Amino acid sequence: MSEELKPVVSEEPADVAKVEQETPVNYAEKTLAQLSELFQSLSESVDRMKRSKEAEAIKSAFYKRLSREKAEAGEDATVEEPDENTIAEESTVPLQSGPVSPFAAIEAGFKSLYMDYKKERAEYNREQDAQREENLAAKQAIIEELKALVEDPGDMKDAFPKFRDIQNRWREVGPVPQQSFRDVNDTYQLHVTKFYDLVDINRELRDLDFKKNLEAKTAYCEQAEALAADQDVVESFKELQKLHEQWKDLGPVAKEFRDAIWERFRAATSVINKRYQAHFEGLKAQQVENLAAKTALCEQVEEIAKKEITSSTQWNTLSKEIEEIQAKWRTIGFATRKENQKVYDRFRAACDVFFERKRASFTEFKDSMNENLAKKMAIIEEAESLKESTDWKATGERLIELQKQWKEIGAVPRKKSEQIWKRFRAACDAFFTARDSRPAGPGNLSGNLAAKKALIEEIKAYTPDPEKDEEARKDFAERFSAIGFVPFKEKDAVQAAYREAMEEKFPGFGARGRREPARREGARRPLTEADRLKEQFNQLQQEIQTYENNIGFFGLSKGAEKLKAQMQERIDAAKARLEQLKAQIRAKEEEKAQE
Repeated sequence: MSEELKPVVSEEPADVAKVEQETPVNYAEKTLAQLSELFQSLSESVDRMKRSKEAEAIKSAFYKRLSREKAEAGEDATVEEPDENTIAEESTVPLQSGPVSPFAAIEAGFKSLYMDYKKERAEYNREQDAQREENLAAKQAIIEELKALVEDPGDMKDAFPKFRDIQNRWREVGPVPQQSFRDVNDTYQLHVTKFYDLVDINRELRDLDFKKNLEAKTAYCEQAEALAADQDVVESFKELQKLHEQWKDLGPVAKEFRDAIWERFRAATSVINKRYQAHFEGLKAQQVENLAAKTALCEQVEEIAKKEITSSTQWNTLSKEIEEIQAKWRTIGFATRKENQKVYDRFRAACDVFFERKRASFTEFKDSMNENLAKKMAIIEEAESLKESTDWKATGERLIELQKQWKEIGAVPRKKSEQIWKRFRAACDAFFTARDSRPAGPGNLSGNLAAKKALIEEIKAYTPDPEKDEEARKDFAERFSAIGFVPFKEKDAVQAAYREAMEEKFPGFGARGRREPARREGARRPLTEADRLKEQFNQLQQEIQTYENNIGFFGLSKGAEKLKAQMQERIDAAKARLEQLKAQIRAKEEEKAQE
């Protein structure tokens, strides 16, 4: 069996080069300052020249974020990303006559770091390339020496030390250009084999060399077997590659050991290769699962971003949902290399759509609240202009209408809400307090109540006289009816007192349906019972409307629960009375239809 080793090739060569970064930093989530700090640390590290891919990843993330943040700040999102293959002579911040963008200094600082690094790496690469070319020339020279030795070995006692020196010098020479490695190595091994197999060398020296090679290859087998048991699969694979290179540089062993030693080394190599491949297969499977999980989160955010939202409460609730989804996103590992950036961009775009809609909505809501504030300020100014009015009826009705308008206007800025409400309430209270505290008189509810009570006392004091009773009854009824409304809570009591007094002085008053007596000559047509009921019905409807408007108005103030409860009792009682009046009016209309 041949000892020629084929290069160990992974199904994912790109991953092999970046294996130490399989738990990488997610640069897309870093700020501009953090990315600059990361690049600064990288450029100061001892192994910085071997981390060029990491440097390019940081640079790419930096300029993507810079472009996005400039766009969000309302600036031109175009950025001049340094070309990876171009080394600029210097990077400075150009002087500007106008205001300087806050992003300019950040970009200039990063660009300076990057260019310094690229200059150093370009110089490093040139040195490495030059060194590899020198190594290639040195190895080619060694091959020529070996070739000459094989063609004319001379005395074997002298040839073998020369051969050993050639081998030692070959191993000391560093790497050559990749494209030349296979050719130069194959040529060298060809002449080494010729030297051993075609030249009749001194057996003792040859056996000694075979023995040393066997010992070295046995040690390599032991190292490979130890690597096969190592838990760090990736590091084991890297060390195996070094062992393969060293194995190739050794000469052959005795023929009876060649197959056995090679099989032992190959067996250990096979175990490491399989473990390495299984590691990446598992990694790929996990990345596929991560991609599915992240895609599902994208769909969730996209669905939320499309919802019809009509209130700030909804916005805040959905914002918390998205924040929870974002937290969950951060717990999921990387997706597949091909899709990882795409799915992140999709997720970020969906979140941006939602929060941009939210910003626009709150801006619109703020404008609406400012409009509402202007409307309420206009109402306040009108209320304050009316608070000293003595036109009690008209002004009272207007203020109640203003209260109704106030309720219909939407929200105002929170810091102004309590302030303007107190100002409006103060203006309304000033008027209604003045109105309700004025002396009793005609047209005033309290005055009407006093007038009706006085009339009831007059009825009670009346001395019946058959010749005058009819006229007196009509006079009392007309006078009582002519007096206006009384406070609602006193209405039923004063009406009952009136009926009781009239029934006592004029028996049969109630049986006659308490019909309104004919007006004096020249007065309007006497009201029928149905007319009076309808009049009461209409008045009661107005009272209910006023009460309901007021209860909503009181609800805006603090500590108004007791007042609201009292007002609700009045409303309930008035509505019950309204139903009674409906039934009475219906009955009267049916009686009239039957006449």
